[in-house]
Amino acid sequence: MMKNGKQSSQPEKGSSRILSLTVLFIALCGFSFYLGGMFCSERVKIEANDVTSTTTKAVASPMKPTVSPLQIKSVSFPECSSELQDYTPCTDPKRWKRYGVHRLSFLERHCPPVYEKNECLIPPPDGYKPPIRWPKSRDQCWYKNVPYDWINKQKSNQHWLKKEGDKFHFPGGGTMFPRGVSHYVDEMQDLIPEMKDGTVRTAIDTGCGVASWGGDLLDRGILTISLAPRDNHEAQVQFALERGIPAILGVISTQRLPFPSNSFDMAHCSRCLIPWTEFGGIYLLEIHRIVRPGGFWVLSGPPVNYNRRWRGWNTTMEDQKSDYNKLQSLLTSMCFKKYAQKDDIAVWQKLSDKSCYDKIAKNMEAYPPKCDDSIEPDSAWYTPLRPCVVAPTAKVKNSGLGSIPKWPERLNVAPERISDVHGGSASGLKHDDGKWKNRVKHYKKVLPALGTDKIRNVMDMNTVYGGFAAALVKDPVWVMNVVSSYSANTLHVVFDRGLIGTYHDWCEAFSTYPRTYDLLHLDSLFTLESHRCEMKYVLLEMDRILRPGGYVIMRESSYFMDAITMLAKGTRWNCRREETEYAVESEKILVCQKKLWFSSNQTS
Repeated sequence: MMKNGKQSSQPEKGSSRILSLTVLFIALCGFSFYLGGMFCSERVKIEANDVTSTTTKAVASPMKPTVSPLQIKSVSFPECSSELQDYTPCTDPKRWKRYGVHRLSFLERHCPPVYEKNECLIPPPDGYKPPIRWPKSRDQCWYKNVPYDWINKQKSNQHWLKKEGDKFHFPGGGTMFPRGVSHYVDEMQDLIPEMKDGTVRTAIDTGCGVASWGGDLLDRGILTISLAPRDNHEAQVQFALERGIPAILGVISTQRLPFPSNSFDMAHCSRCLIPWTEFGGIYLLEIHRIVRPGGFWVLSGPPVNYNRRWRGWNTTMEDQKSDYNKLQSLLTSMCFKKYAQKDDIAVWQKLSDKSCYDKIAKNMEAYPPKCDDSIEPDSAWYTPLRPCVVAPTAKVKNSGLGSIPKWPERLNVAPERISDVHGGSASGLKHDDGKWKNRVKHYKKVLPALGTDKIRNVMDMNTVYGGFAAALVKDPVWVMNVVSSYSANTLHVVFDRGLIGTYHDWCEAFSTYPRTYDLLHLDSLFTLESHRCEMKYVLLEMDRILRPGGYVIMRESSYFMDAITMLAKGTRWNCRREETEYAVESEKILVCQKKLWFSSNQTS
């Protein structure tokens, strides 16, 4: 009030200003809510033109889901051209010219954009037959399933494989093991006794050929990922998987391999032609990153045994001696020590001693330097190679090869690194294992082929701790455990348990050839990822990598089940819906089998 008793006009102006700001704020909030609603609706829908929502007018029971199942219109996918029978979308030779040749980076993953994706079903080769069953498949496969003659002609003198009649035979030869792979591995075990007693369980073979080394190790209790690029050898990885041996497309070039740090017990290269001493030894640094403390790196071929072999390598003894000394110097600077050598096989061991890494950190002029704390050692999905040494932390040291239990005890012991996972614990792992034992027992009832020789190559498309694989460990299968690059990183736990796997984003194609898996299993993948990926592309990718006659087990929320079933019909799968082991309303199981069909453009 003014002194003269009249009301001041100042509060009126203040109130008006507050009211205006309030109205403006409410309007902005409303507009943001509208935009947010549009954005969110775009993230959850599958296809704008194909999705229809259904709602129920009845009052939902408190015990039943209140959300109606997602509905889509019927869809039928056409056949791809028969030229795509070995199509690998993210490593497509037809697209290589778009990318650089530096360090062979064109061989790395380069996935097509959405507008270039094929929305069709890839036909098998003319004359395709159901694969020979394990363990016979390790030594032979049908020629028409992988009808490639180049590798047979080029490697015939090295006994990689041999065509006889309608089959390829794999005598177990190789560039550095002319007396056969079993003799070669016997010599290796003499140098590394840890290969005999369960200490060494997981391995990686870089430049694997047709994966004979990894195949031989299976009988010795060592599970190997065989790695090779999509190159002029045409189908190395496809041969490996046709044989029933774990393998994946990949190359050490400019990006990290899709594995966590300190995971493999052993890495191997048998004349794999990787230039280990070039580019500052950056390829060796990647081997150092993925091998666990106390683990081994095995090299046979140039420049090992150079004093006897140099004449066959189109070089001079002096050049090979220089390369060997440079290799030894690089390995020492990375905290590898020479472990053993005999004839053509040399073995180095990754040190777990903290003092070696401390010495690198203190020497400011050391090369390679120690990685600083800002470099995440487990980041490995489209992550550039780092020119530095990943030093094991105290926790990783306790997960070293001499500290973790031997196989098979390590499968059921909670790794120390499980505490790095949000909410991870030993009790959580035990609960997860118990859950998967019950689920797999139920799966074998709804899919009797599981656990028999009808199923060999298995993929768990979105694992957590590898519980599905652990429940199948006594069956004649191997399991590729896939951890989403967008989910919590649990893959190091999978490896610490003595299992194998890889990072992957299911919005993209997997690094394998068509027709390479007998069983694909997924648990709530669409519930977790459908906001990022169109379901049809995931189903088409599953169809690409699934063998004719192979199976799919999809465990999903009831909300997605109708839509998945409709899309599965479009892929020509035979599907049936099953209850879960607890017969809950909110979750169902879809069991499908892929039909064997041939392109209408083929002659037989």
